[in-house]
Amino acid sequence: MSLDFDEVRATNLTRIYGRRRALAAVSFAASRGDILALVGPNGAGKSTLLGILSTLQAPSAGEVTYGPVTAHEAGAALRQQVGWLGHDLQLYPELTARENLTFFGRLQGISSLSARVDAALLAARLDDRADDLVGSFSRGMRQRLALERSLLHRPRLLLLDEPFTGLDSASSSALAGRLVTAASDGHIVILATHDVADADAIVTRALVLDEGRLLTTVSGVGWRAAARAALAGAS
Repeated sequence: MSLDFDEVRATNLTRIYGRRRALAAVSFAASRGDILALVGPNGAGKSTLLGILSTLQAPSAGEVTYGPVTAHEAGAALRQQVGWLGHDLQLYPELTARENLTFFGRLQGISSLSARVDAALLAARLDDRADDLVGSFSRGMRQRLALERSLLHRPRLLLLDEPFTGLDSASSSALAGRLVTAASDGHIVILATHDVADADAIVTRALVLDEGRLLTTVSGVGWRAAARAALAGAS
């Protein structure tokens, strides 16, 4: 089954763990070319929301549609359209950059893999380090490689959990630029961050979350101030 979509839509997403409500009736939509930020303090529900969007978690109530279909209706084909970059970069330090990408590409069944890997190494600005062990890389280099690994199968939806954590200014700028390029290529980019400054210049909209609730959606000039004000009002 081939699956593609132009929009992801969440409707009344709720997730409950025992007596704790991690998400409470959250609704929003994101389309091709969007860079949507999930902002809020630790425990706001950002990672839970990403987990549901990735299909790695199921909502307690509500649903997500990917174009016209739900995750249940789409089945395994949906995973081919989702790219994920979490806290664990899922790279093997004992393999080279090229070997890491080739390994994951084979798992995805990508055709013309060698050319795809070469393009990914170039996009990561690691073409000159392609045959060096990943264990020798800096945090920024590993982050760039992991991002290209998540994009290698050309997913429609790219999900990132705190991707700027631990990066210096130069690495943060490089990551932001790559996400802008991904969005312009037609990906739907959704990223979680507790530090809105990291995503300041690149996001098209931000969902402000606190204790599992969607406080507001902000965009345009001054969105950071609006996000801070919403969070201050909720505290």
